[in-house]
Amino acid sequence: MQQVATDPRGDELSLAERAYRAIRDRLVMLEIRPGDPINEDQLMQSLGVGRTPVREALKRLQYERLITTYPRRGTFATDVNITDLAHISEVRQELEPLAAAQAARRATAADREALATLLAELKSVAEAERDAAELMRLDLQVHRAIYAATHNPYLEDTLVRHDNLATRIWCLFVDRLDDMSGHVEEHSPLIEAIVAGEPDRAALLARDHVEGFERAIREAI
Repeated sequence: MQQVATDPRGDELSLAERAYRAIRDRLVMLEIRPGDPINEDQLMQSLGVGRTPVREALKRLQYERLITTYPRRGTFATDVNITDLAHISEVRQELEPLAAAQAARRATAADREALATLLAELKSVAEAERDAAELMRLDLQVHRAIYAATHNPYLEDTLVRHDNLATRIWCLFVDRLDDMSGHVEEHSPLIEAIVAGEPDRAALLARDHVEGFERAIREAI
């Protein structure tokens, strides 16, 4: 199964962290569908880890609103509720521009190199036919790279969680969305602004991107 984002220190990650990231991305990409039961034994087998790492991962995922537990019924992937879109967008419209600006100010040479690699991949989107899942994985990678470049772990953590929730909504309506590759390609000028160290321009482009995402989802409903 293809993973969305990898950590440059991946070899050092704990089993619980690896389990968390793998299960999280399955939930975000709707590989585990909304309302599906969460089966610990199946997750242990597919991830090759024990029960303790899986349970630690599930505790975090419940806090992040990706799974929910009902007494005497069990644990399930949370439903995707379109009414949450306005609340998620409200947060992202304020914090995404901040993250983009801070990334433009603080990105290290390694951050800029990673972003430049993603920029090259974005520019090839129009030339290569990619399915929706590939495009969404690339979208997640871009957002997570920008958040990491802020070097603010609290901002990064908050935005990763909200971007995950937004992506679940996107996955739910992907068949109704027009020009999905165009939406992903919108990140190109944003990355260019960050790499060039232009915080004001980066912030403006980030806000436009979030507003455009919400508009596209509402038009698709």
